[in-house]
Amino acid sequence: MKIRHPYVIRSLATLAGPVVRAWMTTLCYRYSPECRWVHPQSERTRQRLIYALWHEALLVPAGLDSTRPVVTLISQHADGEWLAYMCRCFGVRVVRGSTRRGGSQALRELIEIHTSCHILVTPDGPRGPRRCVQPGIAYLASRTGLPIVPIGVGFGRAWRFRSWDRFALPMLGSTVYVVAHPPIHVPPDLNREQLTPYLQQLQRALDLATQRAELWAVTGQLPRWPSRLAHDGFADAESRRAVLVDKKQST
Repeated sequence: MKIRHPYVIRSLATLAGPVVRAWMTTLCYRYSPECRWVHPQSERTRQRLIYALWHEALLVPAGLDSTRPVVTLISQHADGEWLAYMCRCFGVRVVRGSTRRGGSQALRELIEIHTSCHILVTPDGPRGPRRCVQPGIAYLASRTGLPIVPIGVGFGRAWRFRSWDRFALPMLGSTVYVVAHPPIHVPPDLNREQLTPYLQQLQRALDLATQRAELWAVTGQLPRWPSRLAHDGFADAESRRAVLVDKKQST
């Protein structure tokens, strides 16, 4: 039976928040070399960014700190109450809304505050389909001018919930593999039809980053970027270097 009463949800989430955060800090995070350019803890990440990762990996940022405040979008659905209170316990600001309820107001609020923080978005949330990008994130990028950084996550060992997104809870002390795709820049003031190619680009980027992260988790080696991304230079060269490092560590 699902718990729906707001007071009960608030009380349980407030108690569980510190436990989950402590749980996340036991994890070993491994980042693809490209992540150093966009890592929220890096002093080199001076510009504000929109981080995009699948809804199932929303707990992963709980084990991280950021040099700049982070705000995330959580649905107004009852299930979103849990995530909203948990995120607040992690020091992440929450804006409530989704494509089904309160989405327009939430986007306006994010646009207003984007000048002072990074934005974390789960583009397949809040109710799916799983790993399918919804249009709100491209609209947000077009209105704020912030580049989108697609993030792929692979889990060494994790429990999976029987939810629409197969929400992942990494096991204590396990390894989480994080891959950042090169940023996607969306031109300003595009209409719905003009946003479509960028949504398709983001879908491909998230699929590719997730595939690389999951293969890294299974094989212990970070796959190279495909040749069509070779123009990004650092991605291809750094990925080759990461594979060599992984081989040395495994011998």
